[in-house]
Amino acid sequence: MKVVFAEYPESRNRDIKTEMMYLPDGAEIGFAVYDEDHLEAYYEALEDADAVLTGFAPLDKAAIDHLKKCRIISVQATGWNFVDSDYAKAKGIAVCAVGEYCTQEVADHAMALMLALCKMFPYHTRRINQDKAWEIESLKDREVRRIEGQTLGIVGFGKIGRAVAKRAQAFGMKVIAYDPYIEAEAANAMGVLLTDIDTLLGSSDIITIHMNMTEENECFFNKNTFAKMKKHPFIINVARGGMINEEDLAEALDKGLVRGAGLDVLYSESPDLAASRLTNRENVIITPHSAFYSDDSIEACERISMENIRYYLEGEKDKVFKLV
Repeated sequence: MKVVFAEYPESRNRDIKTEMMYLPDGAEIGFAVYDEDHLEAYYEALEDADAVLTGFAPLDKAAIDHLKKCRIISVQATGWNFVDSDYAKAKGIAVCAVGEYCTQEVADHAMALMLALCKMFPYHTRRINQDKAWEIESLKDREVRRIEGQTLGIVGFGKIGRAVAKRAQAFGMKVIAYDPYIEAEAANAMGVLLTDIDTLLGSSDIITIHMNMTEENECFFNKNTFAKMKKHPFIINVARGGMINEEDLAEALDKGLVRGAGLDVLYSESPDLAASRLTNRENVIITPHSAFYSDDSIEACERISMENIRYYLEGEKDKVFKLV
């Protein structure tokens, strides 16, 4: 039995001691490194896998066609948009994800981005560190609003969206949400108004994104949606970068259609930051897909993703956290 770790070049030598503790008995391991310039080597390394564990290295149709005897692909994340799960299913390969391991961390990160933008932290940091200026008079030329009383629009009201709602309400924010898969009663029970997307876009002072990535919502936030944002909100994205058209966001920022953005994810998992139109803006905070990170969440993710492989291969499918 062989478990193959599908990794990007930068994560090839990461510490896998937690996964090794939960490796199926007698299993050997291998590595398939996803390098767009050497895809044949990636495909070849996948061929003899009984199970594949991937964080974000893609497993599309071409990669899946090279899985000669694989029974399960275990995704080391809550989202699995980089795995063609339908095609895997058609090939008789199960796909499982980690249903939950970093809800609290991601919700905290979303709130931190909101608070930092509202309180002008990037501007103050620049004034202190670069200009060596200790003053607040210049704030009179900028919009600085009290967080209490602002309307937060949550797009995607699953576990993380609800955790953010709970935190935002503690700050005195009014919370509305859009999620076509959630019953209104579930939102109402939390004091959250479930509404249609156009109402949310037009009514929110801050919009935070917590949807799963699908083909249907790729570039969901684009020039058309930005144009509907009547209150020129802050945009927070700690979900998937592919949900925002980055060129359209840059244009919306330039035109003042949105006040600013807090982004933990970008369209590419290996972005060219030197060429990005979103960097070096005092109304944009970008973090390197780190919202999920804590010692506790990393241990849980690594453990659960390998446990999912073990349970599935040993016939205990009922113990797999999330079989998708």
